[in-house]
Amino acid sequence: MATIRKEVHIEARPETVWDALRDVGALATRLVPGFVTAVRMEEGARVVTFANGTVAREVIVTVDEEARRLVWTIVGGRMTHHNGAAQVVAEGARASRFVWTTDLLPDALAPAIEAMMAQAMPIIKATVERAEAAGDEGRSNL
Repeated sequence: MATIRKEVHIEARPETVWDALRDVGALATRLVPGFVTAVRMEEGARVVTFANGTVAREVIVTVDEEARRLVWTIVGGRMTHHNGAAQVVAEGARASRFVWTTDLLPDALAPAIEAMMAQAMPIIKATVERAEAAGDEGRSNL
């Protein structure tokens, strides 16, 4: 089984990063705009359309508030197994580490999935850092 792990440092409070990640229906607007172009919510799942045209039905396994960890699985399609997990780890009060791990079968799909994850990470970083900056501006005006 292939395991892919990507991490990125984000200059944003862990609460800001987690708020974007835990909003499972807002991938296209709050986490990876442009990389994800649409999300349709179903009971217990989201149907995600990626910019490359791929569509995946992701069943939400858990939204762990305490650990700031989201877990999902993709059902159907070319993968016979898929488990994705993303977690926000505090790196001080105003910075975070975003950790995304995917386990999948068949192994032959790993290079394509790894390329997609690598493409998404800088988008996640930039999107959440912009949200943090916008929030900071609002807080400083209070």
